[in-house]
Amino acid sequence: MTQSIDHIVIAVADLDQAIRDYESLGFTVLEGGEHPRGSRNALVVLADGAYLEIIAFSRPVPGFRWWQVLDGAGSGLVDYALLPADTLDVDLARTRAAGIEIDGPIDGERLQPDGTRIAWRSARPPEPDIPFICEDVTPRSLRVPEGKARKHANGVTGVAGVTVAVRDLAASVARYRALTGLEPLASGGVPGLGLGLVQFRIGRQMLSLTQPRGESCEGLTRHLGRRGQGAYAISFYGPADRCLDRALAHGARLEIVKAL
Repeated sequence: MTQSIDHIVIAVADLDQAIRDYESLGFTVLEGGEHPRGSRNALVVLADGAYLEIIAFSRPVPGFRWWQVLDGAGSGLVDYALLPADTLDVDLARTRAAGIEIDGPIDGERLQPDGTRIAWRSARPPEPDIPFICEDVTPRSLRVPEGKARKHANGVTGVAGVTVAVRDLAASVARYRALTGLEPLASGGVPGLGLGLVQFRIGRQMLSLTQPRGESCEGLTRHLGRRGQGAYAISFYGPADRCLDRALAHGARLEIVKAL
């Protein structure tokens, strides 16, 4: 088994409004349920098995980074997760042996609206330039529904890539090598845009690490200052190239790219 993107997290101030807005963007949105920490989520499940988790908090959760980013910088992307290549315990041991600090296993659960309990375990790095790892305890089909829930009016079928904003490209590349066991597919700069870029491929999904290196990349620099390292933009496979309205996406940079 190889690693793949499990889910992508978007924190919002108003979950009910976000559900309506993501439906207006052409996504099928499902109610997710409630977590013990006082958060509630909704899901956009894709045909490739990955999903968007849209999450809101009913009360402050000091010390929990997703809430801290939402409270300090507003709605938007806050994190993403990979499925383990083997099991969580094996991946966790391998990651630590490679010198990566990571917390876990951490037990997680939520109650669906019908009262069904869903459980998982995760391992989370203190610094979110790299993703966390998530493994199901209850059947995956409970956490990631199948069937018609995975069909979307906008034609989106799966995650094409995640762009990650980082402060030290060389350091983050070393951490991705250790986490995934992969070598970069490409590296270098993007002329005229003032950023460094290194890309890893996991199956059909591209992970692009970007570091601002000049004034022409002011937006990425500003993002790092406000929201810190981590997921910066997401692309989906779909019928035609299109950027989605950031206001309706509640601050998340989302685009559809045509699969070649």
